[in-house]
Amino acid sequence: MIKRSKGLLGLLACLALAGCAEDWGPDQHGVEVTAQQLEGQWLLINYWAQWCGPCRTEIPELNALDQARDDVTVLGVNFDGLQGDELTAASADLGIGFRVLSVDPSERLDLPRSAVLPVTYIVDSSGKVRASLVGEQTGEGLQAQLQRLGR
Repeated sequence: MIKRSKGLLGLLACLALAGCAEDWGPDQHGVEVTAQQLEGQWLLINYWAQWCGPCRTEIPELNALDQARDDVTVLGVNFDGLQGDELTAASADLGIGFRVLSVDPSERLDLPRSAVLPVTYIVDSSGKVRASLVGEQTGEGLQAQLQRLGR
């Protein structure tokens, strides 16, 4: 009975820990981005700002990629740290259709602070940063990068 109880407790502890992975914070609409929603996904983390011309140009490409791939999630991060209504308005102004994180994931993913924009990081499903892409990206170029990385 003791062995069985220890095994059951161990299983319950593992399940509890798996369900407690740290969430990513709210998006630009105040909706929580959960670890469970991103589980198994490759991420494209794109840093943007309203004043950045190339950022504005690449957003439709990122929107299309986010819609086209079920195994890749595009997440935006406002370079200027906008929050709340300001973040919602800025995201809408740029026509961003993908989720924008209110909490910068740079510490979580050990991302360097870029001196230029836009910058996009490709993160695999285990949380490892696989590529850092500086400058305006195209959907075709991002698809090629993902393919090169085995996705």
